[in-house]
Amino acid sequence: MKKKKMLFAVLATAGITAGGLVYAADHIDAPAVTNQSTDITDVYVFRGQDVNNLVFVANTQGLLSPNATGAAKFDENTLIEFNIDNNNDNVEDLVIQGIYNNGMMKVYGPIKPSETGSRSKLEGSATAEVAVSPYGSSANIGTGGGLKVFAGPRDDPFFFDLNQFKKIIAGTATSFNNPGSDAFAGTNVLSFVVEVPKSMLNATNGKLNVWLETKKKI
Repeated sequence: MKKKKMLFAVLATAGITAGGLVYAADHIDAPAVTNQSTDITDVYVFRGQDVNNLVFVANTQGLLSPNATGAAKFDENTLIEFNIDNNNDNVEDLVIQGIYNNGMMKVYGPIKPSETGSRSKLEGSATAEVAVSPYGSSANIGTGGGLKVFAGPRDDPFFFDLNQFKKIIAGTATSFNNPGSDAFAGTNVLSFVVEVPKSMLNATNGKLNVWLETKKKI
């Protein structure tokens, strides 16, 4: 099947964000995507070490134990897509897409999508690619088209005291502890990371809305 004919439909979405340091979390999802390659845990967008760049992070397949992480893989039929609204109309003006194939993560964009909303297709030609880093190895960094790219397992950076939260909901506690106990300590995610020059994003007044989707091939 030609890449331009490869259509994808939304199964999961996470985090609409605006400007600055932004993130959203969803570690326990609907039954259709829980424990699936499409399950999104977090989306992060932040300024890179090079202040002229932004870093986009998509984390999927959360709550991986160390024993399970080595076997975890990206899915060749799942598109990971950052949607970027640069004029504040809540419609994606640019997309950055990642698709896994034969041990490599290929990246498309940032590029204006030919379709918006719940359906997507691979746009243009691949901008960059990187070999997926095996669990426990040094990070492989791919480059191309001004981008830097990483894909592979990483320790889950999200912190949440789930047990204390349950106590608050049950009425047996009134607040979180300081320090709390991280329910996600020792668990991993699969990360797809793209560092992009800000000049490629055409932000109006320096602000962006960003949301992440995973889409299955149809």
